[in-house]
Amino acid sequence: MGLFSFLKNVGRKELKEDVVKESAADVAVANARKSRLLEDIISSSGLEVENLSVDYSDEKVTIYGQTESLDDKEKVILIAGNVDGVGTVDDRLSVVAPPQSTFHEVKSGESLSKIAKAYYGDPMKYMEIFEANKPMLSDPEKIYPGQMLRIPNA
Repeated sequence: MGLFSFLKNVGRKELKEDVVKESAADVAVANARKSRLLEDIISSSGLEVENLSVDYSDEKVTIYGQTESLDDKEKVILIAGNVDGVGTVDDRLSVVAPPQSTFHEVKSGESLSKIAKAYYGDPMKYMEIFEANKPMLSDPEKIYPGQMLRIPNA
């Protein structure tokens, strides 16, 4: 999460309006319309954002929701920030990424190659497991029952 600054007078022109004296009610209606417009811009980008919600107020955009990756999160921030009339983006997005690995408890009689075959279908990938468990492991032949290992996703 963070607050990102942008040049408010450059970028896409969807939010630009003629400056007129507005009442508080007019400002609230205009901000709600701009919030919906920004949601539409983000939604039409092709990026998946679950529970997307955008609040626009006084040139500040606050974005809520969840993305699958950090790349998508950063792109959403840039999409919103590169709209004319947006000066700052308050990032309230979270990244819901699948775990990068699983844990495996070594059973009696197992070797790294047997474990690699079980997880990857290829016993020759035992070095991936070994590398993922350095410095805990110093030798691929030295594992013991009850030991917990990190198994990277294939």
